Amino acid sequence: MKAQTFLPQDYRPAEDEPFMNDRQLEYFRRKLEAWKQELLDQSAETLEGLQDSARSVPDLADRASEETDRALELRTRDRQRKLVSKIDAALRRIETGEYGYCEMTGEPISLKRLDARPIATMTLEAQERHERRERVHRDD
Repeated sequence: MKAQTFLPQDYRPAEDEPFMNDRQLEYFRRKLEAWKQELLDQSAETLEGLQDSARSVPDLADRASEETDRALELRTRDRQRKLVSKIDAALRRIETGEYGYCEMTGEPISLKRLDARPIATMTLEAQERHERRERVHRDD
């Protein structure tokens, strides 16, 4: 088991330090785990809310409105479930030493991009090329 890296509370990864050093990896690991926990907590709240709202509403308009709200909430939770699996994949990449590097080019992903989207798997340029190709093929 790897020793925990000390990380000051105000630490932010900087361009002038070695890329994906222990401190940066620990910073992103903590950020991903906190994000995952937040999503799991929200899911638990949703389940409790859905169980509480599973009552019979006599008015048809109110019932329809409640069903629409429930469907929207479930769709949101499904997106978050997919996001949790992407967070888990990013945490695995941290463990294997692949985190922070583009899966297409092998180049380092910018720290600003990773800070804004810690589950990013491609550099901005590679992501844009990927999306352009997707659009072209989708139009076929």
